Amino acid sequence: MLRAFRRHLTFKIFLSYLLIILIGAIILVISAEFAMPRAFNRHLSYMMGDESILLMGKMGHFMRANLYNNYRDAFTEALTYAALAAFLSALLVSILISRQIVSPIQSMKHASQKIADGHYEQRVPTPAHPKDADELAQLALSFNQMAEQLSETEQLRQNLIADISHELRTPLTAIQGSMEGLIDGVLPASPETFLTVYQEADRLKRLVNDLQELSRVEAGSYSLDLKPIAAAQLIQNVVDRLSFQFEDKGVLIDIEIPENLPDVLADKDRILQVLLNLVGNALQFTPTGGKVTISVSLQEKKIQFTIIDSGIGIPPEHLPHLFDRFYRVDKSRSRTAGGSGIGLTIARYLVEAHGGKIYATSQGINAGSQFTFTLPTAALARFRTNKS
Repeated sequence: MLRAFRRHLTFKIFLSYLLIILIGAIILVISAEFAMPRAFNRHLSYMMGDESILLMGKMGHFMRANLYNNYRDAFTEALTYAALAAFLSALLVSILISRQIVSPIQSMKHASQKIADGHYEQRVPTPAHPKDADELAQLALSFNQMAEQLSETEQLRQNLIADISHELRTPLTAIQGSMEGLIDGVLPASPETFLTVYQEADRLKRLVNDLQELSRVEAGSYSLDLKPIAAAQLIQNVVDRLSFQFEDKGVLIDIEIPENLPDVLADKDRILQVLLNLVGNALQFTPTGGKVTISVSLQEKKIQFTIIDSGIGIPPEHLPHLFDRFYRVDKSRSRTAGGSGIGLTIARYLVEAHGGKIYATSQGINAGSQFTFTLPTAALARFRTNKS
């Protein structure tokens, strides 16, 4: 198939060159028909002079015609040789160029077949200096970039399957072990045993719900009910829902909200989901006697929400991966102690869907952490809408 493509490409390139040669030859012949008599007369007059030709009479006219025919035959012969040389050159150049074109295409064809078979590490040769690359080299660079993205996607898929399997196995193993204990009579059929099974089943249900929510936000298969809402109202709703947990654990919660803040344009339920996740994490990783501060401020025409805790902190090497799915700073933590690593991923997607950004900072172990996200103000959102 590739050989047929090369022959076809060579033929097409050869035809294009041949067409250019034929057009040039036709133009040259037509131009010569007009220019040749004048050029011959000038040349003959320069060599013999008009008076000498007139004195020769009929012999002069015969010699003039004979010389002109010989001159024309010589020109035709030269043009024929030139056309033949151009024909052979066009054929040779078309073969060379077709090989230069087909060779990288053949390389990409083999590489694409390897990738289709699951070998995502396959790459094609690229130029040493990408800035000086031609179109085919640019195509090779794009091909390698595509292969790299496919490789990363495949790795993420494998990691996702492994993480889901691990997360599902933990509660299922606990439920299976409890039920086997009940069947064998090792565990008593007491309320405590049934409570343990119920709690593991509830963990399994929450994990499935988290996975379903993650799938929805990653696919963007949800709608946002955007309305102007005061930031203070959002924070107050969060405090009302979590105040009992803060009191029960003995962690102080502090709120810093300046007056006259503009409203944010947001989906109340979705942003509450983000805030509950961030504040809940801050409470979970802050020991008794610690403090969690929720502050809101206006930064560059956007409302900035900041949750600061005095908890266990986050090592710097983990900060870039906090919002990756299933990522946990301490891999040994169970889902009950450390979560599945889905909540922050969902929070990132929801904030970005509102046109904001979310990030985390920390000074390290036992130095606390800070989670910050921004949302556009209602006035800024209306301005952008009217402008567009």
